[in-house]
Parts: sequence; C-alpha cells; structure tokens
Amino acid sequence: MTKLLRPAPLPPARAGRLRPVRRPLPGARVRALARLRLLAWPLYLLALLRYLLVYGLPYANDVVFLWLIGALLAAAVHSGHGPRGFLLVLRDWVPVMAVVWAYSLLRGYGAHTPWGPYLWPQLRADELLGFGGTWTVRLQHGLYTPGSPQWYDYAAVVVYLSHFFLVFVVLAVLWRRRHDRFRHLLTCYLALTFAGFATYLLYPAVPPWLASQQGHLPALTRVVSDVLTGSGLPRAGSVFENGSRFANDVAAMPSLHSAYPAMLLFFFWPTAGRWLRVLLVAYPLAMAFTLVYGAEHFIVDVLAGWSYAAVVVFGVGWLRAQRRATGRLDG
Repeated sequence: MTKLLRPAPLPPARAGRLRPVRRPLPGARVRALARLRLLAWPLYLLALLRYLLVYGLPYANDVVFLWLIGALLAAAVHSGHGPRGFLLVLRDWVPVMAVVWAYSLLRGYGAHTPWGPYLWPQLRADELLGFGGTWTVRLQHGLYTPGSPQWYDYAAVVVYLSHFFLVFVVLAVLWRRRHDRFRHLLTCYLALTFAGFATYLLYPAVPPWLASQQGHLPALTRVVSDVLTGSGLPRAGSVFENGSRFANDVAAMPSLHSAYPAMLLFFFWPTAGRWLRVLLVAYPLAMAFTLVYGAEHFIVDVLAGWSYAAVVVFGVGWLRAQRRATGRLDG
C-alpha cells in the first residue's frame, strides 16, 4: 500500500524527516533503549487491541486520529529516533488533531441554524436523476433484506468506515516519505473539511434516511448501522459527534464521505501508475454506491462532494504554483 501511495520520485524534503540518533550513549542506556525499541510496537498493539475489545471499533475522526498519533510515536521509538522524533510528530500532528476536534465540536451547530433544514431541492434533483424515483429507494428495495445482509452489505460497511481513517493513513505515509506532499494534502483536507462545515451552516440538508422517517420517502434502512448492529460488534463513538448536542443529522450537503475519496483521486492522479489509477477511480465510485444505497446521502450530495473536492485540490494546487512562481520572481 505504501508503494502504491508513493508519488513520483522527487528529492525528499528535509522538513519532517526522522533521523536516527547517532551520538554515542552509555552502555546501560543503549540496552534500555534497545528494549524500548523492541517493546514499542507490541505495547501499542496490545493497547489498541484492549481498546477494541472494551470499546469497539472507533468510527469518529478524533478517536482514530489519536490512535494514529500513537502509531507514529511507536514508529519513532522503534526506529531508534531520539526526542527529535517525538517533537516532529507532536509539531506536525497535534495542531491537526486540534483542528479535527474543533471541527467535531463546531459541526453540531449546523443543526441549530434558524433556517432549514432543506429537503425538497435535493429530493427533486434525485427524482430527476432517477427518472421519477430515487435510486436509494430502488437499490434498497431491490438489494437489501433486513436481518439477512449479503456480501455487498458487508463490503459497504468496510467502504463506509474507511472514511474515518484512510485519509489519515495516507497523510501518515506521506509524512514519513514526502513531507512536502504531506503538507499539500493536509492543506487540501483542511480546506475541504471547513468548506463542508461552512455549507452545513448555510444549507442544512436532510439525508434520505431522515426524509424516510419524516414520511417523505418510503421506508428506508441505514444499511451500515443496521449491519453493524446485527453483527454485535461494539462501536466506539466520540463524545463530540455522537450522543451529544454536537451531533448533526442534517450535515449532508456536500457529502464529505464522497469528497475525501475524490480528493485522493484528484491529488494522486497526475503521478499515479495504471493500477493505482484504477483504485483511485474505484474508491469514490464504491463510496458513492455505499452512500446512496445505505440511505446516507442523495446522489446530488455525492456530486456536490466531488465538486468541492475538485475545486479545493485544483485551487490549492494553483495557489501553490503561484506562490512558487512569485518566490522565483522575487529571488
């Protein structure tokens, strides 16, 4: 996976690169550090396993992000890096974690605006795209049987849950290998996330499952939640996003679940090989099917997410190109 996500070879940037400690150390300290290096990953994995057994699968950005930082710190210890490795991890990732948490806190306020939530524009658009009916209703009535999930239902669960960790894993790979690309993708991720948040405030939108509960659509099931509940697997939520006043059921337009896969597609496409391009195209399509089939989003929400991703990735790329050109002219 790391090789697939690696951009075209370029001279590595110095910032963010971890280097082993090279100064001589006393013998006792060397032995202690060697033991610590050997225990770094086992201790991390044991802690993660215990968390999963006690609290279940994490499906909130802030929880996943915290475990990712722990993995980076374990990698720094295992690789034999000194305090500089810890400082680099904290320097680059703690501010990002703070932004993710701030977004989790602010996201819920979109559910308490004095206007909306809106339903009819996206419902009418989906009926137009569906030639008189919505694809969510058609797909569920044709494919889903409550209590008897099929293989594609489990596949939909995996695709849906990938939203909560895949972008962070890609960022971690780039952070270790190409710090300049890490900063570029991180800028796209943050810009896309807060563009979505701004839209949630301006246009709170009802998703299909909620429209069904309100009687505007035939009976629908939230497939991912239904399959996970039927599986008996516990799920670890977030105090910010679930079961609190910060939950937001009308943060549907645009779909960030669809926007992030499209962001990866547009970001990596110029330097990707043939097989990676196949994956880059397949992932947004699989996510789009999952969201529409699972009653999480209307098709127009997905299209809006793709559009936001395109504007952000190409906009950030253009701004970076302009900045480089200005720097050369000033030099």
